[in-house]
Amino acid sequence: MKENSIENSTEVFEKVLLEKKEVHYTLRLYIAGTGLQSIVALKNLQKICDEYLPGKHELEVIDIYEQPERLQTENIVAIPTLLKVFPKPYQRIIGNFSDKQKVLTALGLI
Repeated sequence: MKENSIENSTEVFEKVLLEKKEVHYTLRLYIAGTGLQSIVALKNLQKICDEYLPGKHELEVIDIYEQPERLQTENIVAIPTLLKVFPKPYQRIIGNFSDKQKVLTALGLI
């Protein structure tokens, strides 16, 4: 019962945020250390967030070398991978995010 109550509270909170148009994005980026593709992906994503989500996002960067257990938790099969956790729908984007239009579309920004 308690778990269901928490889920309902979360749904209500998310609905209120969306109605107020104060959407705060929650993103998780999975990278592999300081490899070239990881660095490029992080820089590309930071540019997109700075331009389209200034002050309206939280970006958690997870290095799979430091936290390998997170791969299984989120079913990550390729690196770099970006997860859009909020707002719904949940999205998964793989690559270095150089195709800005694709990223914006996946994030629901265009």
